[in-house]
Amino acid sequence: MNKNYKKTLTACYLGFIIQAIAANFAPLLFLKFHYEFHIPLGKIALISTVFFLTQLAVDIFCSFYVDRIGYRKCVVASEVCSAAGLIGLAFLPDLLPNPLAGIIASVVIYAIGSGLIEVLGSPIVEACPFEHKEAAMSLLHSFYCWGSVGVILLSTLFFAIFGIDSWKWLACLWAIVPLYNIYNFATCPIEHPVEDGKGMTIKGLFQVPLFWISLILMVCAGASELAMAQWASAYAESALGLSKTMGDLAGPCMFAVTMGISRVIFGKKGDRMDLMKFMIGSGCLCLLCYILASISDSPLLGLIGCIMCGFSVGIMWPGSISICSKRLPGGGTAMFAFLATAGDLGGAFGPALVGNITQNANNDLKKGMLAGCIFPLVLIISLLVLKGMRRKEK
Repeated sequence: MNKNYKKTLTACYLGFIIQAIAANFAPLLFLKFHYEFHIPLGKIALISTVFFLTQLAVDIFCSFYVDRIGYRKCVVASEVCSAAGLIGLAFLPDLLPNPLAGIIASVVIYAIGSGLIEVLGSPIVEACPFEHKEAAMSLLHSFYCWGSVGVILLSTLFFAIFGIDSWKWLACLWAIVPLYNIYNFATCPIEHPVEDGKGMTIKGLFQVPLFWISLILMVCAGASELAMAQWASAYAESALGLSKTMGDLAGPCMFAVTMGISRVIFGKKGDRMDLMKFMIGSGCLCLLCYILASISDSPLLGLIGCIMCGFSVGIMWPGSISICSKRLPGGGTAMFAFLATAGDLGGAFGPALVGNITQNANNDLKKGMLAGCIFPLVLIISLLVLKGMRRKEK
């Protein structure tokens, strides 16, 4: 029978959009939570921390148990958890004695869904019988960018029309997307990237030098992306004196747009490009963007560096996955899970480093950005090492 793998792609595209909803919706409501439920801002910071730690735990869980449970069951569960968490966000803070506990419980539930799709989306697409896997992978990851832009813009529009007090209705409306995607994942063809029992063991993976380099690439990819993305709004406000709303649109929103454009370009033209050269070029551009944002006296040039950094990091995460999966076709689910774990670790470490350096430099964000140069620099060096290894093999 002819299988409709386009339906599989659609389900995975929506899955990455849902991941963007999970990651970006609650942060838009931090001040609302503070005023409505009287939660101290210090405790509200726990929301992002819990979301990240839950995703990290799910990444590790996937490396050991997903193959036993099955891809379809896990990916359907990801959509169920995402929908349940978003709906819970609308009701649990009022139902539980402690509103923060209700918010955290909801975040944990939809973070489980987000973590599952983060790990499973890439191997599901990798296992589909498409000719240009690298391009398909890049296009897949672009939907996280468009999802982020959509969540910011549509939520801002909704609040402008109906008011911020209607946020609970919006949480339920966003939950419709994963509810619909349950059907897609339940009925689309899903192949396993490696036949049962023929995948590499976790011990075997860690004995391959290429896998270690790929983990370094993923750490640098996550750090390069999120160190700038997390501070983009603050940078836009401090550099140009913009309002919070305009800062969000000029900073993280434009960052996500350029990152999505980069992934779409490689997704459409990737079959005619050398992935390694594209990534090295992107790493050099990323380094230049960090330097521009950190030493430029012109606020506008600094903002351009911040926005163009989104374009430069676009290929790093999906490109690192493609390099590893192409060279280690027997890596299986464990490989994708550990790569996602490394990316998430970089995503936690990068913004933290920039924040700590900024704080120790009397809140000089430019010095924090200068410290961020280390991530694209290490990525470039790792790619050159990998290129040298490939040349020796040939």
